[in-house]
Amino acid sequence: MTASLYNQPPISVSEQLLLLKRDGLVFKDEDKARHILENISLFRIKSYLKPFRRTGERSFRDGATFESAYSLYRFDSELRKMVCAELEKIEISIRTQLSLIMSEEAGCFWFEDVANFRDPLRHEGLLLSLQNELRRNDDDAIIDFQRKYSNTFPPSWITFEIGSFGTLSMMYRWLKAGRARRQLAYFYGLTDTVMESWLHSIVYVRNICAHHSRLWNRQLSINAIVPRRTYLPFITIPSDIKRVYYILSIILYFLQTVNPTSTFGRRFKALLLKYPDINVSAMGFPIDWEDEVLWRT
Repeated sequence: MTASLYNQPPISVSEQLLLLKRDGLVFKDEDKARHILENISLFRIKSYLKPFRRTGERSFRDGATFESAYSLYRFDSELRKMVCAELEKIEISIRTQLSLIMSEEAGCFWFEDVANFRDPLRHEGLLLSLQNELRRNDDDAIIDFQRKYSNTFPPSWITFEIGSFGTLSMMYRWLKAGRARRQLAYFYGLTDTVMESWLHSIVYVRNICAHHSRLWNRQLSINAIVPRRTYLPFITIPSDIKRVYYILSIILYFLQTVNPTSTFGRRFKALLLKYPDINVSAMGFPIDWEDEVLWRT
């Protein structure tokens, strides 16, 4: 089947409001709604309007309001910021541990040595990524190192401070199996197979947050595997591991090591109290989620 060309004309904010009203959406403050749509595109808002539409139809359910959809948008925005702040702590911790463990195992330029990796072509690609990231960086420590030394890269503990989270994840993924790889995973109470999968998944979620995309009820396309065992408390595995509950629980799991006094769980519950209409089942939360040890402490 040949795809057709998109030929729909753009519509003004006034026309957007008329279209939404025609579909049955109620506006408590149309002027405020106009201001919102002038600053947040209807395309972005559409995802938050969807739960208020009748199943399989364009029309909205009786009593559906623009303000309710915007409240859902604000909840998702606050959730993403909360998640980003915790992922930053986890990312910095993993950067530090990878550098410490591998530098002790194979020297401070371990990442340049193809002998430490499972795939020479992947390793070459990772070094190219690091070179590009290094070239774009204007950190004083990097510039100072490049003035003093002729090395292609600074030592691991400097280079990995400027590498992206995605590059960091791929570095771990393609490391040869061995004591150092297992040691890093064990630091977080995981096996190396689970560590690789969970690291890949939280990088994916971090990218969702960084691009301000919808998170709250998203069906995640990169799934973190289910561990056979963990060395620290985890959750009863939910029926749907593609929803955000599972990834939030993984973040909480890492925080047991990275920040044992973290208030992430408490702050998430406070966020739900602030937005009492949020349907947590759409996020994959089971009925008894608050009884889980990980979410209680």
